[in-house]
Amino acid sequence: MQLDFDLRLARECANAFCGATGLGCTVSDTQGRVLYERGPGCASCRICTAAGRPQEDCARAHIYGMTEAERFGGKYIYFCPMGLTCFVSPILGSQGSEAKITVGPFLMVDRQDYIACDLQTQLRIPEERMPAVLALLEQMPYVSPERVTCMSTLVFMAVGFLNNVSASSRMLDTQTSDAIQSQITTYIQQLKGIEAPPPYPFDTERALLRAVAQSDKAEAQRLLNELFGYIFFSAGGDFEQAKSRVYELLVLICRSAVEAGADPEQTLRLSHQYRQDLPRLADVDALCLWLTRVMNSFMDRIFNFTGVKHANIIHQSIQYLNANYARHITLDEMAQRVYLSPAYFSRMFKQETGCTFSAYLNRVRIERSKALLLHRSIRLTDIALLVGFEDQSYFTKVFKKVTGMTPLQFRETKGGGLKARP
Repeated sequence: MQLDFDLRLARECANAFCGATGLGCTVSDTQGRVLYERGPGCASCRICTAAGRPQEDCARAHIYGMTEAERFGGKYIYFCPMGLTCFVSPILGSQGSEAKITVGPFLMVDRQDYIACDLQTQLRIPEERMPAVLALLEQMPYVSPERVTCMSTLVFMAVGFLNNVSASSRMLDTQTSDAIQSQITTYIQQLKGIEAPPPYPFDTERALLRAVAQSDKAEAQRLLNELFGYIFFSAGGDFEQAKSRVYELLVLICRSAVEAGADPEQTLRLSHQYRQDLPRLADVDALCLWLTRVMNSFMDRIFNFTGVKHANIIHQSIQYLNANYARHITLDEMAQRVYLSPAYFSRMFKQETGCTFSAYLNRVRIERSKALLLHRSIRLTDIALLVGFEDQSYFTKVFKKVTGMTPLQFRETKGGGLKARP
């Protein structure tokens, strides 16, 4: 199933609303299939199961809610089969409603009134099931009717913005897709003129990863189009094989972004979300546009310093640390390289990156050490020196502080529990 709206924007909308209100926020398609959920949404609510009610009733209620939202101008507040409150706004594609953002379930009445009126009188929940239902109900948030009305309006306005942006994005996507397909077609024609099928262009792949690390979007796009051309040419029309090779590129681009300075946890979480998109892509155009967006998103996270006063200095510093982490680098040396006093540089670095200079350098070193720990023939003392720590004990201390486990535990975990040489 090809999505005809911007799922990334819908996720951001759900994340922002859940973060601001604490309510569960779910992005789903018109048939009720969950595409993304943040917080205690319907997909993770187990009250109906505990009460012995079929979950199919919930799906039908949410589809009905979206239908009514379309009928009543873009938003609708309703009750799920368990009597809990939800509200919804539809997301538009080029042919009408393509998905929806649903908030809830939550309580809009007093908890005791809900138990007495809804659970016991109307739903007649069996006594033996009540303890499990009540235990889950303790986690259910309460929102007053006045706030529900305001919140539903906020979601309606946010989705309206999302719909407008998506409409503009579709026009830009058409232009971008034409340009990408033109470059890919040209490269494929060049490959067809070669008698023997060329080997996989690893040099192009490495150049692409360097361009990603340097946030050179124009060069990265050119190289990515060449790789697209080779992938589609060598796949011989096998779309699933092409998707498999594109997935490999996703992993490599994500890793390159992390190594270049992107936050590891956030970037890996984003990569996980993107992997869920891949099975839904149904044609070559969608696949090319998708990976282009993914690549640009990762590059944006490498140097996300919009509005930062000293963006260029931070950029230089991070580039230098990523390239020279194995050396003994001091704060004084780094400050001198960017022509600032150590005190001012230290304060500015923490203000703009959110962590101290030494903490950032240690994080880079620990990330590099993880790859070396997978090679069981390399001793821990050697790994400590290779990534810039002066002794193994300090390396172990920092590694445990950053990851929650010792280097040896990490090695054993990744190596399937086999005993490693310390």
